[in-house]
Amino acid sequence: MKIDPHTFAENFIPEDHFKSQARARGVEVGAVDATPGAGAYLRHLAFTLSAQAVVEVGTGSGVGSLWLLDGMRASGTLTSIDDEMEHTQIAKLAFAEADIAQTRYRLITNTILDVISKLTDRAYDLVVLRHNPEDLAFVIGEAHRILRSGGTLVIDNYFGGSKVCDPAQRDPKTVALRDAGKIIKNDTERWVSTLISSGDGLLVATKL
Repeated sequence: MKIDPHTFAENFIPEDHFKSQARARGVEVGAVDATPGAGAYLRHLAFTLSAQAVVEVGTGSGVGSLWLLDGMRASGTLTSIDDEMEHTQIAKLAFAEADIAQTRYRLITNTILDVISKLTDRAYDLVVLRHNPEDLAFVIGEAHRILRSGGTLVIDNYFGGSKVCDPAQRDPKTVALRDAGKIIKNDTERWVSTLISSGDGLLVATKL
């Protein structure tokens, strides 16, 4: 049986036991989690940035969080935000199972719009948006504010279930993602960006 390159890449770095357990719980509650390929990329990116302070929007079951923590510095702190208490609870369970020290993360149950404006200027190495609000333009501006120079913004699930590349799709979430791509791609004085096909698409932008 021939395996297509995307599937091969998605499974190139296998998930460990703790991520698999977390993913199974996420499926039960309908959480949106990083795919194995997207997670492996985020781990690599966090390692490359020597990330000390990371913001994740869309905790889900904690799968993406575990990938990020794997790549971050051992002294680093992950701030993960989700508007569903159930997600926060199962992520906390995943961290406990994986023996992640409580000093390495803080879980916030709230909407990103309520939280991001309170975060400190130029204090973060990496911002990952997985649960994308419709007011993405505002969040992109705030991400630029809180990132240090050379810090990176990642919009996970950028393809929106293959809708973003289909001009006929005009629902609010798809339009917001499409517009976010235009904002970042065209703002060459503030971002250098690329689009990666791992998972459901990763829009990656580094702050100049």
